[in-house]
Amino acid sequence: MNVIAQAREWLLNDPHEETQHELRILLERAGQMDPLAVAELHDCFRASLQFGTAGLRGKLGPGPNRMNLVVVARAAAGLAQYLNDKGTGGSVVIGYDARHNSELFAKVSAQILSGAGITPLLFPHTVPTPVLAYAILHLKADAGVMVTASHNPPQDNGYKVYLGSGAQIIPPADLEIADYIQRVTQTGSVRNLPHGDTWTTLDRSTERAYLNHTAELVSREISGNTDLKTVYTAMHGVGGKTFMELVHKAGFPIPIKVEKQFEPDPTFPTVVFPNPEEPGAIDLSIESAICHSADLVIANDPDADRCAVAIPTTDDKSTWRMLHGDEVGALLGSWIAQQSATKTGVMAQSIVSSTMLKAIAEQSGFEYQQTLTGFKWIGPIPGLVFGYEEALGYCVDPEAVKDKDGLSAALKVMELAAHLKSHNKTLQSELDRIAMQVGAYATDQVSVRVSDLAVIPEIMQRLRSNPPTEIAGAPVTEFIDLAVATKLLPPTDGVLFNLGGGGRVIVRPSGTEPKVKVYLQSVVGVQDTHLANARAQAAANLAAMAEAAGTWLS
Repeated sequence: MNVIAQAREWLLNDPHEETQHELRILLERAGQMDPLAVAELHDCFRASLQFGTAGLRGKLGPGPNRMNLVVVARAAAGLAQYLNDKGTGGSVVIGYDARHNSELFAKVSAQILSGAGITPLLFPHTVPTPVLAYAILHLKADAGVMVTASHNPPQDNGYKVYLGSGAQIIPPADLEIADYIQRVTQTGSVRNLPHGDTWTTLDRSTERAYLNHTAELVSREISGNTDLKTVYTAMHGVGGKTFMELVHKAGFPIPIKVEKQFEPDPTFPTVVFPNPEEPGAIDLSIESAICHSADLVIANDPDADRCAVAIPTTDDKSTWRMLHGDEVGALLGSWIAQQSATKTGVMAQSIVSSTMLKAIAEQSGFEYQQTLTGFKWIGPIPGLVFGYEEALGYCVDPEAVKDKDGLSAALKVMELAAHLKSHNKTLQSELDRIAMQVGAYATDQVSVRVSDLAVIPEIMQRLRSNPPTEIAGAPVTEFIDLAVATKLLPPTDGVLFNLGGGGRVIVRPSGTEPKVKVYLQSVVGVQDTHLANARAQAAANLAAMAEAAGTWLS
């Protein structure tokens, strides 16, 4: 079937007027041989969005390779059949963010699940992803669905699935659910899927339970006796109102809002890319911090599952820098270790994150575990007390939220900053203290976005068949193909080069974007040199490694 026939058949199946209209315009332009329309049409129908451990995520629009009502309805129906066949189809909590069509996708999911005999528990308004993750355990639901594209561009949306454990799905559940979705896809029009109109609309008690519980994670002795001045941005997402309520309940001074980014807005008008890691994303926050002589900047991404932190670099607070995700991970890991009375449990991190947490855990008496990339591997770890991934994802309350939570992480950062301020110290001085104990770590990431996905396996195959024997002058002491399973790690598409002395390079395709990512780490001990010199050497090593890695991606 050619693409024109596929598009016309899709029109018969699509009950959503918005995507019907988009597709008719595309067909009309393609009929006039508009090359951009022809290319877009082919991309819409060249494949189907694949359901994986991250659920679904993609560009909004018509066709099987886009996020739309048809794709979402099929996903909900497949999930429903999976749960019913597993005997766990009791109730499913559904949350959604403020992106385009998020509310529509959530309500359609409720209709489909209801039609399959499952009880949907639908939030009445937008919520942060951590609140949805909390609700699964709090309400003892059998699964959860969060409609969000997290920090993706404004033209995207996504569909994240959790099972009753409260953690994101992992193999083999992802493949099994994907198979059920495929069966639904083959049965014909979504118009014929059973639709129910019975579901429970949640009141605010679940959100209040999250707020009350999370507020208790911090010491009132610290929060109630500080003049900590924090600037906060919600990045046009749904975390702002919840975070302000949380801070108030915890007893901290109310943060200074970045007003232009506080209210939810699916167009993300002040940022090119709504990810705090992206250049320029927190510029407005820094401007506000300088204006108010603040102590700290906290930024959430649009669904508030990530937390970014910026700190002043001068005594007069006129210049600032954003902390690397690994630095925040070290600060939180060390702080949680200091606060623990028992020193028992597991600290965990993704394989691409700095191994500084390993040194902190071992020195503090905690067990340590490394996982594959993605929080789906961290959340379910038995005995977890803290877990993180370098992409600004932190789990500080694993008993209640088995996923990254940018709100509770932000609260713990504020607690640490307030504690340090009361002793005339700063987050930077705490990083210095940690470095003196475990060494000067420098980490960075190099990535390249590709237009042709076929380029990615070519790069990976080239590195596997002809791995470098040295990187930036440092000999490769160990080459590990991560596609080969070990006792500690299941297989994944990636390669690892150990350089000795803690130096390391990892190359892997992105799981959510058309990118190849290279993760770099350099470690320099500080026993025989000054900390500043050790950091300078680690940074120089990192720059040389990044330059070398750049040649692999060209």
